[in-house]
Amino acid sequence: MNEWLDPLLLSRWQFGLTTVYHFLFVPLTIGLALTVAIFQSVWVRTDKARYLQLTHFFGKIFLINFAMGVVTGIVQEFQFGMNWSTYSRFVGDVFGAPLAFEGIVAFFLEATFIGLWIFGWDKLPRGLHLATIWLTAVGSIASAYFILAANAFMQNPIAFRINETRGRAELTDIGELLTNPIALASFPHTIFASFMVSAGLIISVAAWHLYRKQHADTMRPALKFGMWMMVISGALTTFFGDSLSLAMTAAQPMKMAAAEAMYKTATGADASFSIFTLGTPDGVSELFSVRIPYLLSFLSTHTLDGTVEGINNLQAQYVGLYGPGDYTPTIWITYWAFRWMIGLGIAHILVAVVGLWLTRGGRTPTATWVWKVAIWSFPFSLASMSVGWIFTEMGRQPWLVFGLLKTESGVSPNVSGLEILISLIAFTLIYGVLAVVEFRLILRAVQQGPEDAPVPDPLTGETPQRVTIY
Repeated sequence: MNEWLDPLLLSRWQFGLTTVYHFLFVPLTIGLALTVAIFQSVWVRTDKARYLQLTHFFGKIFLINFAMGVVTGIVQEFQFGMNWSTYSRFVGDVFGAPLAFEGIVAFFLEATFIGLWIFGWDKLPRGLHLATIWLTAVGSIASAYFILAANAFMQNPIAFRINETRGRAELTDIGELLTNPIALASFPHTIFASFMVSAGLIISVAAWHLYRKQHADTMRPALKFGMWMMVISGALTTFFGDSLSLAMTAAQPMKMAAAEAMYKTATGADASFSIFTLGTPDGVSELFSVRIPYLLSFLSTHTLDGTVEGINNLQAQYVGLYGPGDYTPTIWITYWAFRWMIGLGIAHILVAVVGLWLTRGGRTPTATWVWKVAIWSFPFSLASMSVGWIFTEMGRQPWLVFGLLKTESGVSPNVSGLEILISLIAFTLIYGVLAVVEFRLILRAVQQGPEDAPVPDPLTGETPQRVTIY
């Protein structure tokens, strides 16, 4: 029973729950903000009613998702003071700086202009109103950067000094902190992956309506847009993922070794990419694997004769650097999370590629399975991002801040396991209710489909910008 009331274990579960749940809304918010801005821009430029309809339609889904993201994001930040107060006291001066920028710059920009966009349809000129949604999109992307910069410090701590008197880390250079190599590499990878999530939603929603032969005038261009957005964003996500793997290998070689379940240091052909690996129960050696020669060497060093350090070798190095202890993350989690991230992302890109081929030249697929695959493919990209985030955080273990502060040392000292358990149960129940509410609201908006095209004013010839109030 005492093991189940371990404050460290429960705090990790609670932070994992709030983070993964919040992250379900983040990529969709980022991607939909840009999507709505693009649709509205096309409408302003062409004055074609279907793009105004798409702006309203996906704008509703964006606002529902944005509201849920704000609520869950606030709860997530409370975790640092609730369950991780030792961590907050030790690195709060450094870690809190980019979060402050996110709150007072990026989120303020996003929240201000999203309000102007919602209530300014009939009050602002078209061009000025269009600028508000673009600034909302810029704010959401900037918000992501500052948060990734804060997380990058946990992966690759730089721009700080230890104040021995006060027993804490202190920021030395905000510019260096914000240009952390991990942040610079993870930012484009994360943003384009978010666009993949948005594209996946557009594909599924458009396919759902086209399968039922409704709203064809709006959903055909939406489907084509979503598929091209998926292919382009997927290619860029892969490209920048390669850059991130180089930065990750340089900063956290153990994470790359764990991602590959590579126990021994290997070079060249032996530094192979594992398709499937089965290890011993104690996790210190490999029993069986299926590998692609040279691929891990190329991914880690961009050469075919590069050396990739193994888990056992790195464990011995870390014991020498940091003292006795187990510095190996949970191998099966990092190994499979890395593969699910890649596999699900590739699967969604393939859905879009096949869809573009089947709909080329204005063709409409008649096979039922084609539409069902498109409709049910939406979770692919979202699940890919979620397990990618799990890989990022679990691959850093046992460190809260790599090489500086262990996870077990960052938990709040005066919070009991029972208190955390009660709050964990409460959060789980509340989040379960919110998930049902979110799903029903979005499902209702999707099923209703776009509004009817607005009718031009017979006297002025102008098309109303708005049909209903959000």
